[in-house]
Amino acid sequence: MSYYPLTSIPDYYGIDALLTEEHKLIRQSVRDWVESFVMPNIDEAAQNHTDLPNLMKELGKIGALGPYIPEEYGGSGLDQISYGLIMQELERGDSAVRSAASVQSSLVMFPINEFGSEEQKRKYLPKLASGEMIGSFGLTEPNHGSDPSSMETYFKDMGDHYLLNGAKMWITNSPLCDIAVIWAKNEEGKVQGLIVERGMEGFTTPETHNKWSLRASKTGELVFNDVKVPKENLLPNVTGLKGPLSCLNSARYGISWGVIGAAIDCYCTAVQYSKERKQFGKAIGGFQLQQKKLAEFLTEITKAQLLCLQLGNLKNDHKASPAQISMAKRNNVKMAIDIARESRQILGGMGIMGEFPMMRHAANLESVITYEGTHDVHLLITGLDITGINAF
Repeated sequence: MSYYPLTSIPDYYGIDALLTEEHKLIRQSVRDWVESFVMPNIDEAAQNHTDLPNLMKELGKIGALGPYIPEEYGGSGLDQISYGLIMQELERGDSAVRSAASVQSSLVMFPINEFGSEEQKRKYLPKLASGEMIGSFGLTEPNHGSDPSSMETYFKDMGDHYLLNGAKMWITNSPLCDIAVIWAKNEEGKVQGLIVERGMEGFTTPETHNKWSLRASKTGELVFNDVKVPKENLLPNVTGLKGPLSCLNSARYGISWGVIGAAIDCYCTAVQYSKERKQFGKAIGGFQLQQKKLAEFLTEITKAQLLCLQLGNLKNDHKASPAQISMAKRNNVKMAIDIARESRQILGGMGIMGEFPMMRHAANLESVITYEGTHDVHLLITGLDITGINAF
């Protein structure tokens, strides 16, 4: 028996009143899709370490890929709160589903839209928005994660093309990608972005196996061995780490919303289970220790919702700072992983079963608390913002 009681979706502070009717319609349409497409299939996919079939095209159909991209390039031209709500509903299904949409939107479509040429926008964005084309993002390397300035991937100007060498690791969608937005150093040591296409000689994407986390998502490497990249594939409008870091800001923002969905799924399951499971002659929801857990879950979810809503308002006004986004990502992921772990205890032994979402969410969130900036790195970003002193 599975527990996904939609009537229990928490809105303890009446936050829905602050949303537009369009926001609510978008959220409901994605919620309905998650209920029909993701929920019935996600446990089997996670158990078998397989991705959901045709996921990217299905995400494209519901407008979940690059929803804030202008309509002329295939997007929906939505605001940042709409994007956040979409990520929230996708991650209520599974972090792997949100990750796939987040990478496509914030790490592939965003840089092409922000830093690409008009030709690049028209060539790639509509196909990425529909899911016809799958993208990946290459920044993290085998030897460099939290310190991207030390990246070793590089390219040389060969006159009529660039020659790219290096490797990227822990790349969502890598084994499936048609294109990859790669960040590499030029001959002057400055970071620039390149669009690498599947089929370019010397470009390979080995898959990463044996993961305990994000098992319904394809992860791999991006390896470049003397890859000839056409000069028109260079992102022309950005140089330096500002490029990839601005992509990460967009992705981190989406994560801060997304993990609320995972927390809500665990919370709703725990509430219903606590009302139905009886021990010592009454429902376990009547015991103080269980009520303490549930009350704390709801409090933390509500705080995260308010944090994201105001961050979305700031982002819509182009006023959200990287440090503010870091705070939300760090706080909300920790909130979600704590709720996943603690709610599993409410279910006792049943909490480890695939019929319930807690263990799957908890395992997924172990990746989410690490990628797009680790929990500790985001703490230091906030510390730097407070003191002006770099502790890295």
